[in-house]
Amino acid sequence: MATRIAYRRIYEESSPQDGQRVLVDRIWPRGLRKEDAHLDEWLRDVAPSTELRRWYGHEPSRYTEFRRRYLAELGDAEHREAAAHLRDLAARDGITLLTATKDVDHSQAAVLADWLDGKRRGAAR
Repeated sequence: MATRIAYRRIYEESSPQDGQRVLVDRIWPRGLRKEDAHLDEWLRDVAPSTELRRWYGHEPSRYTEFRRRYLAELGDAEHREAAAHLRDLAARDGITLLTATKDVDHSQAAVLADWLDGKRRGAAR
């Protein structure tokens, strides 16, 4: 059976279908108490660098370049261990990547879900 990889906003209600719930933001979501997050893990070191996050500014017109730069960052020393850990989590169970970003389809969670799916299938991405 294929492992489920999903992504969505952390503010949405949790579901039994979520599997492992992993927050992939560097900064804790505003207005959310930690005990209400229902997280299995917070992997802030897999999030984009502060510099990249600030440059991107969640501008959809910059998404393609953001995606390219972020995928490059996942292989650097700062991100490598967290990225490997996330791959391990995704390989074991279903996983839902969580972010506070309003536009989840143009977020690091979307990039990570696609990247993880490609790694799972053995594709070079």
